[in-house]
Amino acid sequence: MSDSDGGLESRDTRDVIMEATFRALSEHGYKDLRVRDIGAEMDLSRQVIHYHFDGKYDLMSSFLEYVIDQYEGSVTVDDETDPRAELDARIDRCLFGPEFDEFTHWDRMKVYHELYAHAQNDDEHRDLFNEHYDRLRGSIVSVIEKGIERGEFREVEAELMGQLVTDVIHAARERRLALGHEDAPEEARRAIDEFVLDSLYPAE
Repeated sequence: MSDSDGGLESRDTRDVIMEATFRALSEHGYKDLRVRDIGAEMDLSRQVIHYHFDGKYDLMSSFLEYVIDQYEGSVTVDDETDPRAELDARIDRCLFGPEFDEFTHWDRMKVYHELYAHAQNDDEHRDLFNEHYDRLRGSIVSVIEKGIERGEFREVEAELMGQLVTDVIHAARERRLALGHEDAPEEARRAIDEFVLDSLYPAE
């Protein structure tokens, strides 16, 4: 496989470009980012970017999908997993992230939320964020509904509770990133436990 002529397998090439995009965005920010900045962050020829993507916007759309996939695909459970344990796993993954070889969870969330801020003026990217929000909320709602069906949770409005948990996750991440409140995720996690998840159990 070539390391300079775009001869890598397409999936490997895409991952190389995406990780280079992380590095370039972290250094330059979204507004000032240029394709040449991304090219400077990888060993492959910059032409491979133009081969795979139709300019910066197309690249940013694919990059956003890449970031979302890293989080949506990082929680694995089976049918035997206790509903509360699954809720804990999904919430922890959103708040504290999976492990990465390069860039921490918060390095990645910084880039994610910068793109999130620009989405208000971008219909396509806003749609991607909306779809991600709906899937995240839906995954939490489905676990709550499963717990209710099994008789482990009391009857609650699962859709509303799932929305509350999802919104708390987003608010805590934004507070940490925008305001520098480093304890925000841990505080949100404790609040979700005490005021939301613990309330799912029938009163004794």
